[in-house]
Amino acid sequence: MINPKKIEEVAKQISDNLPNGVKQMAGEFEEKSKQIIQNQLMKLDVVSREEFEVQQHVLLRTREKLEALQAQVDELAAKLTK
Repeated sequence: MINPKKIEEVAKQISDNLPNGVKQMAGEFEEKSKQIIQNQLMKLDVVSREEFEVQQHVLLRTREKLEALQAQVDELAAKLTK
């Protein structure tokens, strides 16, 4: 769901931009930043790209079936009106 590599990259960028005096604590800061970012991302109501694509495919197939059923209903309605 959440790409840990991206979280590590963001945490590393944050720690790399710290002033030199603070860099001594960079390892601990990086780990804490990673934990905070992960916790905040877990609170978001999001789905993975893979899950989104699966649902998109399901929706497309459902739409195709609905259109086929609608065509059948229209055909039957036309037959009944004759």
